[in-house]
Order: sequence, then C-alpha cells, then structure tokens
Amino acid sequence: MKAAHLLTTISALSLTTAGAATYTVKAGDTLSRIAGAYGTDASTLMRMNGLRSTTIQVGQRLQIGSSFTKTNTAQTAQAPVASGGSRVYVNTAASRYLGIRYSLGGTGAGGIDCSGYTMRVFQQMGINLPRTAAGQWGAGYAVSSRNLQAGDLVFFNTTGRGVSHVGVYLGNGMMANANSYYGRTVVEPLFGNPYWASRFMGARRVIG
Repeated sequence: MKAAHLLTTISALSLTTAGAATYTVKAGDTLSRIAGAYGTDASTLMRMNGLRSTTIQVGQRLQIGSSFTKTNTAQTAQAPVASGGSRVYVNTAASRYLGIRYSLGGTGAGGIDCSGYTMRVFQQMGINLPRTAAGQWGAGYAVSSRNLQAGDLVFFNTTGRGVSHVGVYLGNGMMANANSYYGRTVVEPLFGNPYWASRFMGARRVIG
C-alpha cells in the first residue's frame, strides 16, 4: 500500500469478542504504523496474522491481540530510540522507515534504497554506517547464518557481481529491507524466501 505520513490518525480499534481485537485496514494505512499505534511491531503482527510480507489491503481485518493497548499515534512516532545499539530497539527502529517508496540513491522519507534504509535504522540506535551496501559489508564483524541475532546486517548478491543488497535481521527468520521488487521498504522472510536464500552472502554484527 502507498506509505502515508507517520502522524496520520490510526482508525479506531474494533472489538470482536471478549479478550480479542481486530483492526480493519483503511486507505493510507501501513502495517508498521498500525503496529506502532498499538505498542507492538510489524513483525509481531505478521506472525499473528500469518502474513508473508508487510503488504496489506484496504478492508483487510488484522488480529491485534488483547495484550496491546492503542497509544497516541503522534507520541509513538516521535518516541526516542535509545542510543548505544541495544537490541531491544531494533524492531522499533526498523519499523519507523517501513512503507517508504523505494528509490535508488534515496535516504529519506521521500524515497530510500537498501543501504539508505539500514543507514537510517542504525542512526536511530546511535550507530553510523557507511552509505553503500558494499561499505556496510566491511562494518562490524562476520557472524554465521546459524547465529543470527536481531540487529545483524544481512547481505545478498543480486547482480552476480558481489554484495549489492543489504537488510537488517529482526529475529524469528524475518528481515526488513528496502525492496525494489515491492517498490517500498518491507518486512519479509529471510531464508524462507528462495530468492533471498539463494543469494545470501553473509551477515555482519555491528551491535555490541
């Protein structure tokens, strides 16, 4: 769906049964903004609803869960992220740039590419990364795919000429990245997606 400004008002919560809650997707909604309004993250809502990407449709009903309380959207969007790279903030930092239009060379809300996305995510956690995927490939230290942790950078060869794409691992087999195929920044499976699994080059750890 087309990204909308993070401060757009989230539509009202719809209670269906005692202890359960659903949200009906409205025009302009993104999964990350809905998640932020209820104090969770996009990857959690994806797992709850069996979604394989952050793509949502107007009129779609999402399970929110009884444990999440709707918060003030403006406060959620502006809430500070602690510096120092603590892993507890990875999903929050990654969610703030989800739904943005993909634009090669872009680094902001008007358009962003893969390394621009990871650069912005880590800036929120007090970590400065090089601008390009190739430059970020030299940051931190290498980690095995069997030992991935939330916040690790994951790299891919999509051109046949070495590192050309980067995303951030969120845990539970999911990664966030600026995806030119979908035309926006999304959360999607890492090794559960044959395209990414076959092009995976390695991971780097830059947090702690």
